[in-house]
Amino acid sequence: MATIREIAELAQVSTATVSRVLNNDPTLSTSAETKERVFAIAEQLGYKPQRLRRQKQEMQRAAADIGLLFWATADEENNDPYFKAVRRGIEVQCEALGLTIGKVIRGDHFAAIAEAASLDGLLVVGSIEASDVLEAYPHPDRVVFVNNGEDMHDYDTVHLNFEGAIQSAYEHLVQLGHERIAFIGGIDRIRSLRQPQQLRQIEEYRYRAYERMRSKHGHSFEGVEWVDDWSSQGGYEAMKRLLARSIQPTACIVASDHMAVGALRALHEADISVPAQMSIIGFNDIELAAFVMPPLTTIHAYTELLGKTAVDMLVERLEGREAPKQVKIGTTFVERESCHAISKE
Repeated sequence: MATIREIAELAQVSTATVSRVLNNDPTLSTSAETKERVFAIAEQLGYKPQRLRRQKQEMQRAAADIGLLFWATADEENNDPYFKAVRRGIEVQCEALGLTIGKVIRGDHFAAIAEAASLDGLLVVGSIEASDVLEAYPHPDRVVFVNNGEDMHDYDTVHLNFEGAIQSAYEHLVQLGHERIAFIGGIDRIRSLRQPQQLRQIEEYRYRAYERMRSKHGHSFEGVEWVDDWSSQGGYEAMKRLLARSIQPTACIVASDHMAVGALRALHEADISVPAQMSIIGFNDIELAAFVMPPLTTIHAYTELLGKTAVDMLVERLEGREAPKQVKIGTTFVERESCHAISKE
């Protein structure tokens, strides 16, 4: 593709003059002959100004038809702040870039095959089997996986930096003197489009990070409880199981704020003071986290940015990027009042 420098050399003028001529700068003082020569050389070389290239890209984006593939139902999406935030980020960025969301497909193999065929790109939100997705939409260079529970190096992926988040939480508790640090986690599963009832359980990112930190600090205390549905009720029941152990933790990292709210209720019922007797850290920084008693120390997750970033990555692919890219979105540790230094008595 021709450049302004090449035009300037052939026209025997400066690059600044070429730029001003091609942009029809009314303040430019140069002869009509020079202007004609610049335009003629630009046309001969097939030069297209940056603004024209941008206009072409915008027109191509406006014509592109992208789809969203969720494993969650519409009701699950509406009731889950995570899915709502990701969806909002996708819609906001699509509107900003002039992209059209043509179809929303929900966890059905036959619907995915039928509806995805005509799409120019696909955003997959949640943990769905990659092989099922690519059977329905066999264009791996035009698919972005958002917060898939597995490491995938051959495809475009974007997810939260769970490892860094849990490291920050664990180190904070260590600095406060805690060694018996428990973990309440949600069970993560990969969904299949072909066989929706067959869910493949995987080791969740947050738990892996917790185990690495426990090993790093040489902590022998083992206190892990699992929640099947990531709910407040699940967090409540998990904390009751922790409290029933012969040796109780002095701190607990909980994989979601909703579960942490339930855990706080269990501690209140057991007359265990937070944070004097038990420190609690949640994850997500939902609105309620700042209003429970005590206000919950948590990790702010930029879930809307997940959606925006996924759209940007898909646009890069549509505009020619060849190599797959994996992106981690950072988090912010939010210190409130649910953590306290351990007593050395």
